[in-house]
Amino acid sequence: MTSMPTQLAGTLRRGWRTDPALLVGGLAMPPVLLACLIGLAIDPAVITGAPAWLKPAKFAVSITLYNLTLLWVLGQVRGHRPAVRTIGTVVSASLAVEMALIGMQVLRGTTSHFNVGTVYDTAVYAAMGVTIVAVFLATMVAAVLVLRQRTGDAALDTGLRLGLTGALLGMLAGIAMTAANSSASSPAGAHTVGAPDGGPGLPIVGWSTVAGDYRVSHFVGLHALQALPLLVWALRRLTRLAAVQQHRLALTAGAGWLGLTTLLGWQAARGQSVVAPDLVTAVAFAVLTGATTAGIRWSLRRTG
Repeated sequence: MTSMPTQLAGTLRRGWRTDPALLVGGLAMPPVLLACLIGLAIDPAVITGAPAWLKPAKFAVSITLYNLTLLWVLGQVRGHRPAVRTIGTVVSASLAVEMALIGMQVLRGTTSHFNVGTVYDTAVYAAMGVTIVAVFLATMVAAVLVLRQRTGDAALDTGLRLGLTGALLGMLAGIAMTAANSSASSPAGAHTVGAPDGGPGLPIVGWSTVAGDYRVSHFVGLHALQALPLLVWALRRLTRLAAVQQHRLALTAGAGWLGLTTLLGWQAARGQSVVAPDLVTAVAFAVLTGATTAGIRWSLRRTG
């Protein structure tokens, strides 16, 4: 049996061959996270109602997951090496700039996103906008490559494609934030719809408990990139389902995930907190749940 250090070394070598930039960018974030955790422990500063170092800590975790997952996804692409390397370089460099700007604004004691209070803050926010658009476009190119790719495993292909589609939907929710609460007092957007940022929110994530919050849809959509391929892995390793059943389950889970991401974005756009759905939202969620349940039952039907 291969030892754990040997397996890890092999994984790192494969990652380096696929795209060094994504590998380095992903591995650089855990030390950044550690620095943020130290900041949380020793710095009592608060920004928009939350500990100052909480936001960069969350971004460090998110960037680690995104870089390393995208690295694995691109490792499934055969050929197109220049395109793969370009995608990785753009994503890794853009997210590194984003992380640096967020940390710099924390050190200055102010917000990073939606901050146009001074010329300098406006320039920082504009630069962050450029980096996120670059990540979105690079991810879109990755999705095109994966759509054209055939691994020979229908379930894996579906998990990869719908995972990337979910990530793009999640990014669109982030773009929608730039128009949220647009007014003289909030001209550059906000996380919430119907209330100022920094109000009552859920622990750690900070999602508003009194208004709509695009971060919910943003979070759920982005993490389709991890959840759907992980589901395929679990179906392979932990079940004895036929390949066609695994494919159907991947398709059902992906469709349900995309539906949930869209529903949460629609709920936020209506100024409604994720913890206080109205009757219309509850009915929509029930319909989605029913359709997904029916899809699961169809997926598990024996064939032949």
